[in-house]
Amino acid sequence: MGYAMVQRFSLRSCNDPLLFHEFFCVAAQNDGSSQISILYLGFMIGYLGYCKRVEAKSECERPAGTESLEVEGTEPSETEEYFPEAPSHLFWSDLKTMLSEKLSNTEFTSTIRQLNENSYFPREAGSQKDESLAFYIENRFRELQLSKAWHDEHFVKVQVKGSASNSVTIVGTNSGMVYLVESPEGYVAYSKAATVTGRLVHANFGTKKDFENLNSPVNGSLVIVRAGKITFAEKVANAESFNAIGVLIYMDQAKFPITNAEIPFFGHAHLGTGDPYTPGFPSFNHTQFPPSQSSGLPNIPVQTISRATAEKLFGNMEGDCPSAWETDSSCRLETSQNWNVKLTVNNVLKEIRIFNVFGVIKGFEEPDHYVVVGAQRDAWGPGAAKSSVGTALLLELARILSDMVLKGGFKPSRSIVFASWSAGDFGAVGATEWLEGYLSSLHLKAFTYINLDKAVLGTSNFKVSASPLLYSLIEKMMKDVKHPVTGQSLYRDSNWINKVEKFSLDNAAFPFLAYSGIPAVSFCFCEDTDYPYLGTTMDVYEKLIQKVPQLNKMARAAAEVAGQLIMKLTYDLELNLNYEMYNDKILSFVRDVSRFRADIKEMGLNLQWLYSARGDFFRATSRLTTDYRNAERTNRFIMRDINDRIMRVEYHFLSPYVSPRESPFRHIFWGTGSHTLSALLEHLKLRQENMSAFNETLFRNQLALTTWTIQGAANALSGDIWDIDNEF
Repeated sequence: MGYAMVQRFSLRSCNDPLLFHEFFCVAAQNDGSSQISILYLGFMIGYLGYCKRVEAKSECERPAGTESLEVEGTEPSETEEYFPEAPSHLFWSDLKTMLSEKLSNTEFTSTIRQLNENSYFPREAGSQKDESLAFYIENRFRELQLSKAWHDEHFVKVQVKGSASNSVTIVGTNSGMVYLVESPEGYVAYSKAATVTGRLVHANFGTKKDFENLNSPVNGSLVIVRAGKITFAEKVANAESFNAIGVLIYMDQAKFPITNAEIPFFGHAHLGTGDPYTPGFPSFNHTQFPPSQSSGLPNIPVQTISRATAEKLFGNMEGDCPSAWETDSSCRLETSQNWNVKLTVNNVLKEIRIFNVFGVIKGFEEPDHYVVVGAQRDAWGPGAAKSSVGTALLLELARILSDMVLKGGFKPSRSIVFASWSAGDFGAVGATEWLEGYLSSLHLKAFTYINLDKAVLGTSNFKVSASPLLYSLIEKMMKDVKHPVTGQSLYRDSNWINKVEKFSLDNAAFPFLAYSGIPAVSFCFCEDTDYPYLGTTMDVYEKLIQKVPQLNKMARAAAEVAGQLIMKLTYDLELNLNYEMYNDKILSFVRDVSRFRADIKEMGLNLQWLYSARGDFFRATSRLTTDYRNAERTNRFIMRDINDRIMRVEYHFLSPYVSPRESPFRHIFWGTGSHTLSALLEHLKLRQENMSAFNETLFRNQLALTTWTIQGAANALSGDIWDIDNEF
């Protein structure tokens, strides 16, 4: 009878008073046996202790939802392990329902419209209106009773138009006749300030392949390129590598169907992110560093021109553009022998003060680990689609999640940091300066960045750029969230991972991933074609609502996507970062390199060490998965150790063999530079295509350092040094 009673007790709730009464009655009736009574009593005390440990998951202990976060909290010290009292958890289905209900009552369009009122636009970085909006957001975070709201201040160098106008002029080679084509309102920041004259050659989008396919050499010539496909900075870098002396960028009507042919537009030419005059260093309050500048700054002038100006130039050019370009019929290939083009750029450097604004909801178990969700605040021009939508999403998510914590019973295990960045239009300057300021510690604390910039540009497609660590989580979210127009799940294609787009240099999530080694995700509801008004004076609310009539519904869907990612990353005991996804990436790279086995053998090398490193990484991920499955979930020290190993996977793919100052984007998968896997493969191809351009010494270094970076990631994932496979 005693064993049956123990079974009944084990299967019942921890807090059933009737069961306690029954338990004692049975104990008392057991023939007065003191031994059995003591046995029952000992079992009950032990079981109650167990119940106390798992009460967070007990169905009987559903929270009443009256708890609230303190407005000001005390953070644990850097060296102190901090474990607050374990919170009660709502079920995941409860959280999703609560989020959905709160979103259904949110009018995003009113916030977007407010951000585009005269009070806050134009808000170019460092302007009074940019600053006013920064302090509005900080005050709003305080009103929402976030755990803390604050801002940081940076002094950065940006390039603006000078007092003398920029100009594009046509010059007769024989007659000496000169006439001004345009004195543009738009400009390209970080262009070289100079005057150049030469013939003009059309290079399509200005990709490397476009330049390689040109019939006319561009040595000593200016080039004209279409906007789109790649960033302005990449177009200029490609032109410079082919010895062009200047670049003109225009928006053709085929790709950007804008009626107004005179519309000016803006961009930047820095092949990097952050303040290019303090590369690798934070621009805190006039901090003194040796004079330096980013290697990503161009050495040739570059200027945006209107479509009308481009058509005037085409009138003095000859040769039809290839039909494969699918561009305007007016397009021409190069100027005739009678005409040259003269470009003058008079941009000047200016130091400005910018503010990044932050708010935090502190986690209840691991407050020193946090997900960061951010949006660009500034804009050249109105910036409705470029920055107002993202800022509106940021503010409303802060309001909703704070309300869920204060009134709904949501107790995130980890912290949620909301960030409003300035100087995004100049190359994610605000975000990068913050990362540079905390380079040594952020990878130990921030485990994911969610970017809200340009999240709604259309309705037809849902596109994602993300670290592989987030693929599994994104897929779960896509299956949960329905498209607001079609009513169908966002998960439409089992092959969606192969369609994930690489982060562009202009994406604020890029430096988080490639510079700091923090997993990042950026997404958008958009069309197959580019949104035509980004970076122009026509990026206004009226054009946005015209292009996206269901703007409010699409913004709600974007907020639901971000909200689910935030909650899932802060809700579960285990971090939702699938480290095993990098096994496929490493295997794919090894297969690509293996195609060149014969070339590698001719150099007296082999790939055995690379194979071993790949195998060690696979075994390390398998071991970590086993450790997690065998872990005692209620032991927070063990779970924290496992989570620490998971959250550093991305960081260990930053090459330790290159300088963050000289090669800031050190990630071997997603960075830029000779240390990347793509650079190694491109270099190896040269041995077959152009042997004279192949550098065997460089390749030997590339292969060795790549191998050891992968091996280092495997060792770090394995945990303690006595758990590492030392047979390598």
